[in-house]
Amino acid sequence: MQIIAGRYRGRRITTAPLQDVRPCSSRVKKSIFDILHSRMDFEGSCVLDLFAGFGSLGFETLSRGASRVTFVDRHPVSLRSLRKTAGELKVEEMVSIVNEDVTLFLQSETGSFDLIFADPPYAWEDYPRLIEGIMAGSLLEEDGWLLIEHDAHGDFSLSPYYSFHRDYGMTRITFFQH
Repeated sequence: MQIIAGRYRGRRITTAPLQDVRPCSSRVKKSIFDILHSRMDFEGSCVLDLFAGFGSLGFETLSRGASRVTFVDRHPVSLRSLRKTAGELKVEEMVSIVNEDVTLFLQSETGSFDLIFADPPYAWEDYPRLIEGIMAGSLLEEDGWLLIEHDAHGDFSLSPYYSFHRDYGMTRITFFQH
C-alpha cells in the first residue's frame, strides 16, 4: 500500500497481517480523492480518520497538504503501523494517534475537522448512530465532508446529511455534508 499523490507520492504505508483491518483499495482511494479534489482544498485542512487501520486515507491527505490528521483505532498492530509510517514520513508533529474505541472518542472529542473518514467493520451495527453523532455535533466543520466506507448493501440516502454515494464492487463510499 502506498501514497498515490502529493509530496509523499510513492512512499509506502506500513502494514502488517491483521484480519480485523480491511485497507481501502488503491482504486477506491484514487476515486475518493478525485471526487474530493473537485470539492475541497486539502491545504491546511484538519482530518479525522476513524477506524484508521493503517491510515491510508489520513496519510494521503497529509501528502496532499492537510496540516493535521487525527487517527483513531484500538488495534495494537494498527497503532504500531501508524506510528511507524508517521516516523518514516517525518510527520509525527502533524499527526495524533489515539488508542480508543471510536464511540468513546466521539463522546469526548471537542475539536472540529474539515474532513472525516470512517471505515468501520462492514458488520458493525452503529452506522446510524455514528452518522448522527458526527453530524449533529460540532465535530465536522460547516462545509466539511464525512465519508463512510461500508458494504454496498448499506443505504443511508434517507439521512438528512446524505449527499451522494459511489459503489466499487461490494464497497460503497457514502458522502455526507451539513
